[in-house]
Amino acid sequence: MRAPYGSRPLAPAVLAVRGAALLLALVALAHTLVHGLAEPGLALVFGLLVAAGELIRRDTAAGEREPAPLAAAGALAYALLGDSAGRPTAHGALQVIAVVVVAQALAAVPRGACGRRTDADRAARRTLTVGFAAVCFQPLYASGQAERWFGDGPYFPLFPLTVLALTALCDAVLAALLARSAARAEGPGALPPYGSLLADEVRALAGTGTAIGVTGVVTALGVAVAGPWAPAVLCGPLLLTQVSARRYAAVRTTCRQTMASLARATEIAGYTPPGHARRVAALATAVGRELGLTGSRLTVLEHAALMHDIGQLSLVDPVAGGATAPLPAAEQRRIALLGGAVVRRTGAGPAVAAVVERQADPYREQPLAARIVRTVNAYDDLCGEGVGGPLGALEQLRLGTGHDHQPQVVEALGRVLARGGLTPAGAG
Repeated sequence: MRAPYGSRPLAPAVLAVRGAALLLALVALAHTLVHGLAEPGLALVFGLLVAAGELIRRDTAAGEREPAPLAAAGALAYALLGDSAGRPTAHGALQVIAVVVVAQALAAVPRGACGRRTDADRAARRTLTVGFAAVCFQPLYASGQAERWFGDGPYFPLFPLTVLALTALCDAVLAALLARSAARAEGPGALPPYGSLLADEVRALAGTGTAIGVTGVVTALGVAVAGPWAPAVLCGPLLLTQVSARRYAAVRTTCRQTMASLARATEIAGYTPPGHARRVAALATAVGRELGLTGSRLTVLEHAALMHDIGQLSLVDPVAGGATAPLPAAEQRRIALLGGAVVRRTGAGPAVAAVVERQADPYREQPLAARIVRTVNAYDDLCGEGVGGPLGALEQLRLGTGHDHQPQVVEALGRVLARGGLTPAGAG
């Protein structure tokens, strides 16, 4: 039985990230208290910007992208701030960190009072990321080294953009590390390769990450010319983006709930064993990670695995045990096509429907996601038939690698099961 989330021991990587962020925050706060607050007006403006972004951020599941782009852009802008209305600033890297930490802490109070979740890992990650940007930018700018390298003309923006690129890579490394630790907490079978997670985070920088970073740089340059009022104008579009992201997230949540309900329909009607769709989705996702799937491709795989049996609702009589593998190939394809037609009406997207439709094809003609769903579904069916437990089911799958199952998928399934102790699919 899985322990409650709060009772799980934290992974060493999570402890290291949180510990480093806590140490950096304490040093920054102590330094600021001892030396006083430089440019308190600017500190207040950026502190309010970060706190406001945190207050309106959406609650997300582990692994989702930045839920508070306004706060992230405000923190980056303060870290990359050199001048204010043409006059050099003197706040320094440690004050940047202290202001961001205090702003996050102040925003956490009303969120906690309203029963909303506080994400310690995201707070630690932002503290380290903003600290990295500030340490790279502030000393070089204050000493004049950045001006000697890039000049004081049109090429100077290359300096904050370079720091931004390095900061983005730093954030991607931390995000992948925390994502892998979160997957480890779900069980050994769900552990994805770190390289795949890092590649996924780097690819994600082309989306919201770029918008956040560029907004931070533009805001810092705007304050350098126009003064503290620039953030109110320059961060407006990002605020609208954040509101739109909240609505989009709500639509995605509704769609996922619809798919989960449809997946249970086959169990309630007696067409498939209880928990079959959930087990296949969880195991297929783990196999997908093992084979390097990340991001949207992994989401498509999970959704298709949840709904892979929906076509069985078209049958007059349920298949014994819900296992479609013993049926003739033509009947398997008919059920798969009917299932794909249902999926297309749920709003899950054509990519999910295509996987459901093609799960009964010979594996050489299938996309990778359909190969995984077919193999994992067959494994769960075989375990339910009592063919000798997980090892016996795997052996049956290996015998079918000539036509039905791709050898690489079967071996990836074997590695995932081995890390999980070869637990039978129907357990729990």
